[in-house]
Amino acid sequence: MSTIVPFQALRPVPNLASAVASKPYDVLSSHEAREEAADNPYSFLHITKSEIDLPLNIDTHSQEVYDKAKENLQSFIEKGILIEEDKPCYYIYQLVMNGRSQTGLVCGSSIDDYEKDIIKKHELTRPDKEADRIHHMTTIRAQTGNVFLAYKSVNAIDDLIEGWKRDHKALYDFTAADGIGHTVWAVEDEGTIQAITGLFAAEVPCTYIADGHHRAASAAKVRKALGAGASKASNYFLTTLFPSKELKIMDYNRVVHDLHGASVSAFIDSLQKEFLIGKVDKAFLPTQLHEFGLYIDGNWYKLVAKDGSFTSDPIGVLDVTILQKNVLDKLLAIKDPRTDKRIDFIGGIRGLAELERRVDSGEMKAAFSLYPVSIEQLFDIADSGQVMPPKSTWFEPKLRDGLLTHLI
Repeated sequence: MSTIVPFQALRPVPNLASAVASKPYDVLSSHEAREEAADNPYSFLHITKSEIDLPLNIDTHSQEVYDKAKENLQSFIEKGILIEEDKPCYYIYQLVMNGRSQTGLVCGSSIDDYEKDIIKKHELTRPDKEADRIHHMTTIRAQTGNVFLAYKSVNAIDDLIEGWKRDHKALYDFTAADGIGHTVWAVEDEGTIQAITGLFAAEVPCTYIADGHHRAASAAKVRKALGAGASKASNYFLTTLFPSKELKIMDYNRVVHDLHGASVSAFIDSLQKEFLIGKVDKAFLPTQLHEFGLYIDGNWYKLVAKDGSFTSDPIGVLDVTILQKNVLDKLLAIKDPRTDKRIDFIGGIRGLAELERRVDSGEMKAAFSLYPVSIEQLFDIADSGQVMPPKSTWFEPKLRDGLLTHLI
């Protein structure tokens, strides 16, 4: 059974919701965050990326940055930009991107469920990223980053949520500058709250982390670190639960800094042992499993994995595994992509032009485009207790930070 609870959200006053709402802290660099918030004193980036209000050369993991986040959060509260809900509520959050809609339930999910694997994981986490969120949460005593959970669709839950959307006025309803629509409803009726809690307990045996492994792991460690001083609220972490039938996973691509001493021609020759390779005349986005795009020296190539270059088990069959095993590890000596500084990851939302830009600038030597993992693959791997290679899935659209914050 899945244990969820309503919570008293810290949220923006309605007329400032669109100004406060910001992209998730982990999809923007400090430079990008400074640009996005430059003319917006209400942006939640002042809390999630508070280095933007400090000198350019600041260490983004220094205590000064976390203290500034706390100061900015308190300022937003004192100025009435953010208000705390009068009572615990559930929230319904609808996102619309390119005409496609998905609706989730915002709630507190149980850290006990996380630790007992009722909330299932599919990726390992990086200690440095965990440490950043732990310091942020413990300093400001709030969870600002929403963990995106998926569950296998349940008709009764769908019907209840759709009925509430139809019959009640939204708290917020706006379209962000990037064209994504955001609509939020508060579910404050006690009977409906009990019905939702009961349905998840009875009909949803487990949930799956789609996006936010670091935020979830950090919330669990924060509760442990707080010990006897922990509040009841710290037993839960901020999540939005989406039915699987509404979700779409995008490609999550890779760029590498160098070829581990090989020339371009030697590298391409070495790929032919495990891949069929052909030059293509435009940017190549794979259209099926086991296809890859390679951009190097101003040229695009199509790679197709040969039989024998992968296994049929849930992990081995993944394209991210095929690339990691046969290219990144074997040819480039990138053994642990979680910690190796020679590799970076680019979400599909940025497009293939971003891969070209990173290579053409000289910052990176080569880029790889991949076919997306399916939601069924994610569930199978999580159910088997295995983990995917890091940065295997990219979900869009993404929840905005700042609309609903969980105080601990």
